[in-house]
Amino acid sequence: MTKIQKTEAFLKEQFDGSGYYKTNPADLAYRLEHSYRVARAAGEIARAEGLDEEGLIIGGLLHDVGYCLCSQDNWPDWPEHGRISARIARPFLEQLVLERERVREICCGIAMHVDGNAGFPGEKTVFARSIHDADEVDHFDVYRIYESMVYDGFRDRTLADKKKWLVGKLERIRLLMGEQYATQTAQRMIAERLLFQRQYYERLLAQMERSEGIGF
Repeated sequence: MTKIQKTEAFLKEQFDGSGYYKTNPADLAYRLEHSYRVARAAGEIARAEGLDEEGLIIGGLLHDVGYCLCSQDNWPDWPEHGRISARIARPFLEQLVLERERVREICCGIAMHVDGNAGFPGEKTVFARSIHDADEVDHFDVYRIYESMVYDGFRDRTLADKKKWLVGKLERIRLLMGEQYATQTAQRMIAERLLFQRQYYERLLAQMERSEGIGF
């Protein structure tokens, strides 16, 4: 098995061993699918930028492994789950016969991918920051539009509340468009996805504006 295949097997083993995921298969499917998408985005960034493709794919696969500890009554605190994931990943990575510096960078990238704080000394290299960027690529892609609307109960909101929700989404996208990422590749990938989201929400808002009364 390749190191990436071993990492995939380890990730599945951790998730499959979670009591929460055993009783919530839809959540398991989402988390695993998200991890695969992040790993693929990480690989694309690595190839375009001349970074270690194998290492960045491994980091992408493991960036959310800490969710294996979630339970019905104990969900990892959002900013902490990156650091939890790094603690789980480190012993496995050390067994993969990777260079010590690469293990350190992968763990640093995983640990800080949520809030920029690894919780231990480590340089915020382009490689390490690219794990966060790959995660953002998936966060801003098409599926997140659907997921956000389902999660926030868009269908069941009043028309006025739907319009307010959409205005809020557009304002957030405006702010996100000003963010800076570790590489030009990540910058381009994320900008493309945010632009699609903005166009979708703008068109949906325009449709909502036409949904109340005739006016003539």
